[in-house]
Amino acid sequence: MLSLILIFFRIDYSRGQFLVSYLLSIAFFAFLHFKIDNHKRLVFGIVPGGATDRLDRIDNVVWHQLEQFPGPVSEIDGVVADLNHDHSDEWDVRIADLVLQGVPVYHVKQAVEQLTGRVEVEALSENTLGSINPNDVFLKTKTFIDVILATLGVILLAVPMALVALAIKIDSPGPALFRQVRVGFRAKSFLVYKFRTMRHATPAAPSSARNAAITLDNDPRITRLGRFLRRSRLDELPQLFNIIKGDMSLIGPRPEALALSEWYATELPFYHYRHIIKPGVTGWAQINQGHVADVADVREKLHYDFYYVKNYSVWLDILIMIRTAQTMLTGKGAK
Repeated sequence: MLSLILIFFRIDYSRGQFLVSYLLSIAFFAFLHFKIDNHKRLVFGIVPGGATDRLDRIDNVVWHQLEQFPGPVSEIDGVVADLNHDHSDEWDVRIADLVLQGVPVYHVKQAVEQLTGRVEVEALSENTLGSINPNDVFLKTKTFIDVILATLGVILLAVPMALVALAIKIDSPGPALFRQVRVGFRAKSFLVYKFRTMRHATPAAPSSARNAAITLDNDPRITRLGRFLRRSRLDELPQLFNIIKGDMSLIGPRPEALALSEWYATELPFYHYRHIIKPGVTGWAQINQGHVADVADVREKLHYDFYYVKNYSVWLDILIMIRTAQTMLTGKGAK
């Protein structure tokens, strides 16, 4: 955002100082992220009744039934209650007292979403979908920034990308680039670009297109070099051109192959809702769920996609970029 202000108002600035400041800010957010990750486990009290029975399944949180909490209420990080439940008058008074004491009280649905980073498909309805439509101004601003960053990326990474393409040609016969029709913004099809990581084959027949589009963890079609490119996510670099073309964003739900998208849409309610924003080179589901190969896993991944659609922000995008950089350096969590 600062860069946009400097460019728009033509303010003189040192490029070196700006770059150093940018890198320091990224380092600060990375440090903050690691500190939060290593923070003590949160302690929450549960008001009995309603849909709070599923809270025990959330890891990394210490749960106590509020009436059994051994210490003073001031020692807990918050209280979770199903505010749609018809509690007794006694509990209504107690919840009000907690609020007056400054203890955060969360509705169970919001608590589950924020603690897991997921919005469950089952929790959506036709009436709630419109309430989380993305902000048009934010999306246009994000697109503008995406194109600038992607253009810079192509310029800076032109030589490394050429070397990767050459290595692919040497490693196995076939083209360096892989092209595939995928479903993008507003469910419109587009041609995605990736570095080829699998052995070159003739296009699959329509009847087997879905099976051909599914990649298993130890898929024998993946080449030796392809495994490294997938683990480091370097195979995604050509998608910078998709961003410049306007098909994709740096961050958003990962685009699925046309055959898979059509299949998932028949199995999962509201699946196409993930297409109300542009697909991304990386995303919230990608860093949390990674590779999926069946409908059950796709359902879980969809929860993360819906969370991003509902809660997208500059800070969430920065967190995703940091987590993606971790994956590129360590290979952990990569598809």
